[in-house]
Amino acid sequence: SDGRILQRDFGGHRYARLAHVGDRTGLEMIRTLQQNAVHKGIDVYMECTITRLLQSGDRVTGAMGYWRESGNTIVFAAKSVVLATGGVGKAFSVTSNSWEYTGDGHSLAYWAGAELIDMECVQFHPTGMVWPPSVRGILVTEGVRGDGGTLRNSDGERFMFNYIPEFFAAETADTIDEADGWYDDKVKNRRTPDLLPRDEVARAINSEVKAGRGSPHGGAFLDISSRRTPEYIRRRLPSMYHQFKQLADVDITSQAMEVGPTMHYIMGGIRVDADTTATTVPGLFAAGECAGGMHGANRLGGNSLSDLLVFGRRAGLGAAADAAQQNSGPEIDEDQVEEVVAKMREPFGRDGEGPYEVHSDLQEMMQKNVGIIRTETELDDAVNQLKDLKDRSKKVMVSGHQQYNPGWHLALDLESLVTVSEAIARAAYMRKESRGGHTRDDYPTPSEEWGNQNISISQGNDGEMEARITPLPEMPAELKVLFEEENDA
Repeated sequence: SDGRILQRDFGGHRYARLAHVGDRTGLEMIRTLQQNAVHKGIDVYMECTITRLLQSGDRVTGAMGYWRESGNTIVFAAKSVVLATGGVGKAFSVTSNSWEYTGDGHSLAYWAGAELIDMECVQFHPTGMVWPPSVRGILVTEGVRGDGGTLRNSDGERFMFNYIPEFFAAETADTIDEADGWYDDKVKNRRTPDLLPRDEVARAINSEVKAGRGSPHGGAFLDISSRRTPEYIRRRLPSMYHQFKQLADVDITSQAMEVGPTMHYIMGGIRVDADTTATTVPGLFAAGECAGGMHGANRLGGNSLSDLLVFGRRAGLGAAADAAQQNSGPEIDEDQVEEVVAKMREPFGRDGEGPYEVHSDLQEMMQKNVGIIRTETELDDAVNQLKDLKDRSKKVMVSGHQQYNPGWHLALDLESLVTVSEAIARAAYMRKESRGGHTRDDYPTPSEEWGNQNISISQGNDGEMEARITPLPEMPAELKVLFEEENDA
């Protein structure tokens, strides 16, 4: 009402810096961008999936894909290509991601010769729906806790006070009175532990469930009904109110929600230049979740939207500048096109198992062996199981016609899903420490040595995946000054 931008508290934030539109900020951004795209006459190819990037020498010159409705193939020639394909959530059985998050952008870049980094750093959002099973994993916004919601176990205890790490102790309330007082007076009180960073809260809920103090369906209780009025909840959290009412028959203005960790975001992705978003492959750029390095080992809530706005613009400018430097049009190798088309059609001529069973086995294995808490034994087992899953994915069969055939679409997606799963498992096996979204039960603390190293993934000359340690790039001088000023303050 006073004309200022709405801002709210989110996990790990030291002040209310999350600019938002209710609890649907991302949706409003999408609507705004769509309207601008229509206004500017930009062509949008809906329901079109890219399966391979095309190259002339090392340079990317276009992309090959298909229309999901008809199954017909399509070739795009381009002087520069920007990947903005999102994450890898469908490699896990419990995820907040939608169906198209198959790691296709990561894999397209990898197959074209680009490097991936930080693939072991996977964020499990602490609050996803856990019941009923049909909606397990759907996101419950951090804004519920930012507006006063508290986490409780089956004993009714606000258990987050038992999980305050030493690193955050100085700025985190250690009593209920101080935590509750923080919502009204953030100067005199320290932040509630319910708003610790996502990895800390997810691990805490996981520990409570393992200790037998979880909710009836294997999560924790998130309660805002006893702390805010129904009018306040419906006004501040309209999407959450309708989501629980329609999907779980729970009225969050009078009942606690059951929530649990859900695979939400991957910090790892394609190695890019921070200024131009150029990858290590000429003509290829990447922005958003499919790009790596922006968020380190753990992303703070809300930063992905800021990432999209800043680096999406940089990607467009970088790709446009690169395209302007090309003196001739992109060359499309027809032999490459025919090879891709033939490979896409292969599942129709096979006699084997279907893609759904392979996908289900992959998801269950990743959730069990490469989930929130990892061990060397489980990761080693994951790498070995992925060899078998890779072989199975190459032999899946589909029946019917190419026209809107979801089985065929999944058969094609399996190659991406297995590729990113292998990258995550191999990198997680190599990083012998716990940091951000990567938690090793056998190496439970951060290591100073590992803190200066990235794990880079690339495809070898023999087509096999290679993982190696690379030094962390040095922080630019202008940023280092800001960190030094903050530490001195």
